[in-house]
Amino acid sequence: MSLSLHNVGWCAGGKTIVHDASYAFEAGKVTAIIGPNGAGKSTLLRLASGLLPVGGGVVHLNNVPISDLSPMYLAGGRAMLTQDSPLRARFTLRDLVAMGGQVSAPLLGASARLELAEQLLKRVGLGAFIERDIMGLSGGERQRAHLARVMMQLEAAVHGTDKSPGFLLLDEPISAQDLSRQYLVLDLARAHARRGGGVVLIIHDLNWAVACADQIVVLHDGRIYAQGPPEQVLTNALASHVFGLEEGQVHKHVATGKPYILPHNMICQ
Repeated sequence: MSLSLHNVGWCAGGKTIVHDASYAFEAGKVTAIIGPNGAGKSTLLRLASGLLPVGGGVVHLNNVPISDLSPMYLAGGRAMLTQDSPLRARFTLRDLVAMGGQVSAPLLGASARLELAEQLLKRVGLGAFIERDIMGLSGGERQRAHLARVMMQLEAAVHGTDKSPGFLLLDEPISAQDLSRQYLVLDLARAHARRGGGVVLIIHDLNWAVACADQIVVLHDGRIYAQGPPEQVLTNALASHVFGLEEGQVHKHVATGKPYILPHNMICQ
């Protein structure tokens, strides 16, 4: 499974949001997209998913333009968790998650979908809430329920086979989570990659990005500013130019050798 951008662009309101972006996301790896607010990260991920039609260039899934793929093939090849998942109808968590597999695996029986939905809810830490109404959950719990739903989309497509799952696209998946659940969500992302699936996630916490990602893509003013392994990308020069931090805020972890950010110069008044 492969997912790649080729000279992709997007404009809105007379402004170019994404400029001529090219990148090949790899199966079996976690890629973190980082950058300041308004850099074009969410737009880039939506273009990669096919939720936005490209304004220029092309997106390929398995070397085929996304626009040429059937809804079922596309649903089984990539699944996206957006920042906001508005929901007006009331469903139990099990029913909500089970629906994630209806397009990607229409031939999978209802009982098999419900059983797989229960397994995924346990993975995201919501096994005790299977019969709970989605609207009765906290924001963080709803975010993890929707994570289970998009995981279901990919898991159902390969259920009962030895095939690797597709690409999991996550837009700020830990924004509503406490520390332990942040670890849980990112560990699930790593597990998906270990099974041969690809993971692309937008994340604002640079320390978590370094900890979980194999590759980092830095977006700045709608352009890919840097890309590569975390230890090569997250430097004092980048932190200063892209994020406006003073020099000397990026350090090297003694145990792992990976970079991390600790801004000691903050003054609390």
